[in-house]
Amino acid sequence: MGYDNIQFFSEDITYTLRKKQAIRQWITEIVNQEGKKTGYLNFIFCSDSYLQLFNRSYLHRQALTDVITFDYSDSEGIISGDIYLSLERIKENARKYRVSLKDEIHRVMIHGVLHLLGYVDKSIEQKKNIHRVEDKYLTLRPLNL
Repeated sequence: MGYDNIQFFSEDITYTLRKKQAIRQWITEIVNQEGKKTGYLNFIFCSDSYLQLFNRSYLHRQALTDVITFDYSDSEGIISGDIYLSLERIKENARKYRVSLKDEIHRVMIHGVLHLLGYVDKSIEQKKNIHRVEDKYLTLRPLNL
């Protein structure tokens, strides 16, 4: 599969991700480093309210969140899924953690991909681990991102 199997959309907001091809290559490299291949990945940027509907309907949670991942992988070694990202939550987190919006968008995108790769973040130790892996892959971003 080529890089065109990674797509970007927006729902309930207007947002256009920049440097899509470079991001596709970066995500594919991450997946490959984890010993998997990239199937169909859809990144859907949306509003808090849009993502909160998913959180309530599918996860039975009321809280706002920055990312929800739906895993559609059906072949061994190939990851596929939808990754919904709340742009409002990401913007707020960027301010809160004093990082650029671009860096926070990339972090949350990778967080969703890591869930598809099998990483979980239920316990404190698991959260620390997934953040370490996020940091690792953020440092491997191409300079042109």
